[in-house]
Amino acid sequence: MSTQTITRGFRQIQRHDGLFQEYRHDAYKLKGKLPEPTVCPQCGAVFHAGRWQWTKAPAGAHQETCSACHRIHDQYPAGFLTLKGEFFKTHRDEILRLVHNHEKHERAEHPLKRIMAVEEEKDGSTLVTTTDIHLARGMGEALHHAYQGALKFHYNPEQNLLRVSWTH
Repeated sequence: MSTQTITRGFRQIQRHDGLFQEYRHDAYKLKGKLPEPTVCPQCGAVFHAGRWQWTKAPAGAHQETCSACHRIHDQYPAGFLTLKGEFFKTHRDEILRLVHNHEKHERAEHPLKRIMAVEEEKDGSTLVTTTDIHLARGMGEALHHAYQGALKFHYNPEQNLLRVSWTH
């Protein structure tokens, strides 16, 4: 029988199956810290001071594709915003301008928050896909704040995926 010393401030975790289960699995989340500075060769965002930023990359910066460009390349969105309803059909351009303005504002501060695509569906609705769940949520909340209507959220924690539906 062996004795283990536990460092002060830490606690011992006992698992009988020998595995630690990850709370949330996101294949696009960094597994470790990137060397600083790192630049994304696709979009030019720079990883500096622990986060991605829009700044000039210094010469000799390490290169690594950011998670937003990776999602865009794989065509694997994290957020889905569905826009539908009679009000939407009659004010489509105005509403999509609000959606794009919200994305532009968020993207200026957070390079990983981007719209991937805006697609017209056969049923007359429009689907906006995003690289970030918080961007889809924020766009839905901005629409609800500006125009009211019905706003619904469905979050799938296993896939780290958010579906937002706005109807008016």
